[in-house]
Amino acid sequence: MKKIRVAIVGFGNVGREVLPAVEESPDMEVAGIVLRNPKKVDSVKKLVGEVPVVTDVAELGKVDAAILSIPSRSVPEVAPMYLKQGINTIDSFDIHGDSIIELRRNLDSLAKANNAVSIISCGWDPGSDSIVRTLMEVIAPRGITYTDFGPGMSMGHTVVAKSIEGVEDALSMTIPEGTGIHRRMVYVKIKDGYDFEKISQAIKNDPYFIHDETHVYKVDDVKSLIDKGHGVHMERKGVSGVTSNQRIEFSMSICNPAATGQIMAAAARASLKQKPGCYSTLEIPIIDFLYGDKESLLYRLI
Repeated sequence: MKKIRVAIVGFGNVGREVLPAVEESPDMEVAGIVLRNPKKVDSVKKLVGEVPVVTDVAELGKVDAAILSIPSRSVPEVAPMYLKQGINTIDSFDIHGDSIIELRRNLDSLAKANNAVSIISCGWDPGSDSIVRTLMEVIAPRGITYTDFGPGMSMGHTVVAKSIEGVEDALSMTIPEGTGIHRRMVYVKIKDGYDFEKISQAIKNDPYFIHDETHVYKVDDVKSLIDKGHGVHMERKGVSGVTSNQRIEFSMSICNPAATGQIMAAAARASLKQKPGCYSTLEIPIIDFLYGDKESLLYRLI
């Protein structure tokens, strides 16, 4: 069996979990890790042993898919670099709404022009949760679905908080209030000479935080607060045909980066089964994410 050669782009919390997810997949192999910052190469090499660590994907030879374990705001710039080389891309872009639609539109034409596939927003939310929300709506077309996250560490929000000027380290916790309303609890260690109040306002005014109740706290040590666990509870109350009060629930408690890394690895497999273009998880047959003979999977899962 010819294995899918996967490059892991970035090696933060998610990238570290993508590595074992790919290594444990029978039909995949790690081509290497690609870092955008050359200063981090040596330290990552110490963590991954014999896995190649490079700054240019061209150094890895033939690569079928690149899993972009990078901040969402970097995806629109980085994904085209790989698609132009005919390499499939998988990201976990998590800026909901118009941004996802715009990204899909832009990457779709680029992927088609270079005979490649891009799968966007393929973490657990957006991603696998998107599939569950859709299934709920299939069962009850009319109604309301509430998605409650946490309590847990939000990777995307934490990355944004860390990017604010003057922040040395940060942690963003998501606390569910119910009916899809959340509170953000942000803990920051600030650099010497910076004003905490200005940093607090910058975080609260960022698009990631501006729509939620956000509290920012100054702490001396962020690492002692970190627990990468997270979770989600989704509930839909709706109507099937003319029958009301159809209630559907889904919940899970997870290690945030491990779940994201596993889903992205599965998406790398699915990308090799699609025609050129850009896709969300909703546009791909769910069976394409799984390893194994199709008929055997159908026999087991139907």
